[in-house]
Amino acid sequence: MTPPDPALHDTSRVEDVDVSTEMQGSFLEYAYSVIYSRALPDARDGLKPVQRRIVYQMADMGLRPDRGHVKSSRVVGEVMGKLHPHGDAPIYDALVRLAQPFSLRVPLVDGHGNFGSLDDGPAAPRYTEARLAAASLALTADLDEDAVDFIPNYDGQFQQPEVLPAAFPNLLVNGATGIAVGMATNMAPHNLGEVVSAAVHLLEHPDATLDDLMEHVPGPDLPSGGVIVGLDGVKDAYATGRGTFRTRAQVAVEQLGPRRTGLVVTELPYLVGPERVIEKIKDAVGSKKLQGIADVTDLTDRKNGLRLVIGIKTGFDPNAVLEQLYRLTPLEDSFGINNVALVEGQPQTLGLVPLLRVYLDHRISVVRRRSTFRLARRRERLHLVEGLLIAILDIDEVIQVIRGSDDGEQARGRLREVFDLSEAQAEYILELRLRRLTRFSRIELESERDALQQEIAELERLLADPALVRSQVARELQAVADQHGTPRRTLLLGSHPVAPRSAKAAANADLRLADTPCRVFLSATGRMVRAELSGNGEADEPGAGPTGIVPPARRSKHDAIRSTADTTTHGELGAVTSAGRLVRFSPVDLPSVPGNSVQLGAGTRVDHYLTLAKGETVLAVVPLTDAVPIAIGTAQGVVKRVSAAEIAARPEIELIALKPGDTVVGAVVAPDDTELVFVTSDAQLLRFDAGSVRPQGRAAGGMAGIRLSAGAQALFFGAVAAGAAEVVVVTIASASEALLGTDAGTAKVSDWAEFPAKGRATGGVRAQRFLKGEDALVVAWVGEQPRAVGADGAVRPLPAPGAKRDASGAPLDAVIAAVGTAIR
Repeated sequence: MTPPDPALHDTSRVEDVDVSTEMQGSFLEYAYSVIYSRALPDARDGLKPVQRRIVYQMADMGLRPDRGHVKSSRVVGEVMGKLHPHGDAPIYDALVRLAQPFSLRVPLVDGHGNFGSLDDGPAAPRYTEARLAAASLALTADLDEDAVDFIPNYDGQFQQPEVLPAAFPNLLVNGATGIAVGMATNMAPHNLGEVVSAAVHLLEHPDATLDDLMEHVPGPDLPSGGVIVGLDGVKDAYATGRGTFRTRAQVAVEQLGPRRTGLVVTELPYLVGPERVIEKIKDAVGSKKLQGIADVTDLTDRKNGLRLVIGIKTGFDPNAVLEQLYRLTPLEDSFGINNVALVEGQPQTLGLVPLLRVYLDHRISVVRRRSTFRLARRRERLHLVEGLLIAILDIDEVIQVIRGSDDGEQARGRLREVFDLSEAQAEYILELRLRRLTRFSRIELESERDALQQEIAELERLLADPALVRSQVARELQAVADQHGTPRRTLLLGSHPVAPRSAKAAANADLRLADTPCRVFLSATGRMVRAELSGNGEADEPGAGPTGIVPPARRSKHDAIRSTADTTTHGELGAVTSAGRLVRFSPVDLPSVPGNSVQLGAGTRVDHYLTLAKGETVLAVVPLTDAVPIAIGTAQGVVKRVSAAEIAARPEIELIALKPGDTVVGAVVAPDDTELVFVTSDAQLLRFDAGSVRPQGRAAGGMAGIRLSAGAQALFFGAVAAGAAEVVVVTIASASEALLGTDAGTAKVSDWAEFPAKGRATGGVRAQRFLKGEDALVVAWVGEQPRAVGADGAVRPLPAPGAKRDASGAPLDAVIAAVGTAIR
């Protein structure tokens, strides 16, 4: 049995220590270690120690962007074994964040494989691969030129840089986050080009104020884009290092289908994932806090990026629903800026100006140290080249001296003595290869000498003038920005975020569309859109809407109006079709546009919104609340007026019993004091009083409207209000045998007064004289403010008005598919 060690019972080695003192000292040592060595970034290169060691080790391993990826496990192992005395998990977590484009504005690692998403973690390091991104080369450039100090690693076997040279302000560009003991940092990413512009401005104007720099850096530029609303908190952060701002998703109101409207989210607030948003929406809908949501679909993919579609129920205002989404879900989120970074080893809270000054001081030091290193190397090389030139000029004697020496040491001494060389020059000559002793070598050496002398002079001039050093820093910064800079992603808005509201008030908010006056437009190319009206029937000014909604384009210069009708949002209208049917519908689900900037192209196709038969088209939209008859005209020249009282309250109504092969060519509201008008394919126009057509029941087949010649048919039917001014007749003639869309033909615009009124069921008067090769009208229209469009809705020019009634037309440059009223 081994006897006990007496030293274990030696009470003379026991020291009494106060527990509180020991705990305080140990805690302070631990806190300092966490602050300095783990959690906080250095204000110069913007990296924490583990990030710096990863980037440096990958550069030392040669993992450049032009080389292949290697397993992340290998990188983690190298960093852990040589530089970072901690576990592999935190090293890999730091490596992953450096490769995530949604975390960093300019990623420093090029990852291959699953490096995670905002909702899911990354794959294990044995499955992923990594190499340095191109931007990291700018951080590690000049490390081999004594640009920064190197310090021993944790066991003294290797050297590591105390800080990277950092050719761009990485801390401001990529931001930082970390929790230390008793303090934390949370810095927002910024746009590289904007930060560099501010840094260059500060170099050129050392006394620049915060307002001056904010002209270059107006606010953060988040990797995920989105919208920053309210810039007061941003300015506070730039001034004091602390501040809060709110970010919103980028949302557009889109027509998802003929009767479906939705909110399409294409950008989310910083570090907010789509699954988190979906979960919060479902929770709010399930708890009855949120109304009007039909469904939520995540259509995000690698090709199209983020696309989160939120369907809106019929009758709910998308703008009001979006406002509630901002209140109740992460579609609006806050970001608290706390700019804490290490400056000379001490944590400090820095505003924008101090952050840039610390970085620029570091960069100026890097350029000076690098230039000093280069100057020394070029002086050393020039010294050797000058010695070699001396030897080449008298190479035979040099060879004789070397051959006559007993050993290298004697040869070195005799060369120094005979040719007055330094020891370095003599050693270099002894190591010279014989192939260098040619005529061309001398020329090359003389050229190298001249180039070295010029470079030395430039470096000496640079080091002697601080202004030149600052200019060099500015040029290098701008070069990095030109190479790696990208356009701004985050939209900055000065408006304020949504004011907080209690959950009860939010749940009771009425999100349905108000039953306000509106006007429905039917375009010449078959699209419908709804525009809001004020109480006096005039178009409203377009509302701003909640911040983040992508507004429609300003006044459209495409398409023309075929028909309009006034109603209310939840009211009913009738759509008269070419088959003689009247289809009732409500405009509540039509796309809504501002009344004074009607964009017909934003409307939905009529055949998508209404149920139509094959080949059936909508000719007009008419109100159902007035007691005014609806007049319709057919291709066979039949006219009929249907009293509003005959229209029963059912979805579809037959307005006329059409003869076989006949179709409706026009429909319009026609009180007794209006004039009805037909225009036929053989260029005949007939105008007559609407009062001469008595209203009939729905089952009636109408009466004769215009007498047609053999082979002719009616192209246009409409009405002209009593006392209407500036009414014109537009006719376009072409060859009936020509292929559709190949012959532009000729057009004529005549005043309405040129055409005399005649009785119903007569043949009318000639509206256009055909030229050689023309035998029919292909388009005809009567109304005010004409606008001609092609099949794609693009505007086509028309001849000037004022042509005689029976004159021939003027040649057209492009095919006209339809004519309607200009958008007002």
